[in-house]
Amino acid sequence: MDTNALVALVGETLKSQKMMVVTAESCTGGMIAEALTSIAGSSAWFDRAYITYSYESKREMLGVKETTIQRSGSVSKDCVTEMALGALQQSHAQVSVACSGIAGPGGGSPDKPVGTVWLAWARQGHDVIMTELKHFSGDRDSVRQQTTQVALEGILKILRD
Repeated sequence: MDTNALVALVGETLKSQKMMVVTAESCTGGMIAEALTSIAGSSAWFDRAYITYSYESKREMLGVKETTIQRSGSVSKDCVTEMALGALQQSHAQVSVACSGIAGPGGGSPDKPVGTVWLAWARQGHDVIMTELKHFSGDRDSVRQQTTQVALEGILKILRD
């Protein structure tokens, strides 16, 4: 499904469930929020976005623990889980999506190569937080676009579960 159709479906689903979404983005730098707000009427279901590129912003804005970053790194299941929960706590939204990854072209390592992205989705009133590890290929823009697509698909999935 193309991004515009996916965003329209996400918006319709959020609106029908009387819910709002918040994003907590690192490697996408706001692309998920941009996609979500690209259609008219999104103010009915889009609350806000956190672009938390630095360790400090993840801690200060979303409450990611210093120990989490030291132990697991910012590109980790633990970090995106805390980002998704923090975004919910710091907003009026009922659904959140968070991502952190290595878009490249540099910054990768043998255990976390370029294209490694962790995503998390949380929903108020649900104990289970969905997480997913992806290994995307392509250049920086491609990794960010693929992350945005998966993030949108995950919002729809958590709303339907």
